Amino acid sequence: MPPPIVVTTAFEARAACTAARNEGQRVGLVPTMGALHDGHVALVREAARHADFVVCSIFVNPTQFGPHEDLARYPRDLEGDVRKLEGVAVVFAPQVTAMYPVGDETRVDVGRLAEHLCGPFRPGHFAGVATVVTKLFAVVGPCTAVFGEKDFQQLAIVRRVATDLLLPVNVVGHPIVREADGLAMSSRNAYLTPVDRPKALALSRGLFEARRAFDDGERRAGVLRALVHTLVARVASSVDYVTVADAEALVPLADDATVTTRVVIAVACRVGTTRLLDNIVLA
Repeated sequence: MPPPIVVTTAFEARAACTAARNEGQRVGLVPTMGALHDGHVALVREAARHADFVVCSIFVNPTQFGPHEDLARYPRDLEGDVRKLEGVAVVFAPQVTAMYPVGDETRVDVGRLAEHLCGPFRPGHFAGVATVVTKLFAVVGPCTAVFGEKDFQQLAIVRRVATDLLLPVNVVGHPIVREADGLAMSSRNAYLTPVDRPKALALSRGLFEARRAFDDGERRAGVLRALVHTLVARVASSVDYVTVADAEALVPLADDATVTTRVVIAVACRVGTTRLLDNIVLA
């Protein structure tokens, strides 16, 4: 299979997708910020199940980073990333000016789905995500777009954006891809030191313990949350949240609430200096 064609302008990417659709091909999109790992490769494979012509974007989006976050040191290796993208037809790797023209000031505002979980800890983050994803959808056009469920809140917001703005995009979520020991795959795992790497397993171990309790009949939100929080708090340098939330509205349940519908247990914390996310859905 030939390697992907790398394009850097919206015009080139749009033209390639339009040509594919004119030939009767279904278009798939996998948006990424690069630093690709096996989790991203799984997203590409999922896109290929829905489409004949897969586009992967590689763009470190500045508007979703806060002033004290890791934009400058976010890993970048375009050549290495492209080598991992077997089955991708086009890699869209724009410069910042291609996505945010001179004088840029438009943002996609997001609503209640951003009020909880990561929202309070990363002001403006989801507006940046929603804006860049809307731009990518505008470039690629009608398609199936695949996002990982590790960023559960992001996936919910992207689905809401596509629905609310009447975008011709089918948003598909892909289950979390984990390392053999359970750690959720993430580009930021590369920041973990040899000391911090085993500590990071507390996230998945806590979530799996909560799932076992749920499967055994536990329905008290506070008990499920505590099973995760206890393990995470032992190793984390800071904990942003461990939350049991409605899986659709992302509204947290009180600890004295009883789980009666589909919920997500989501965690965000820092192990050393690395911010990690993980979650599990219970139904």
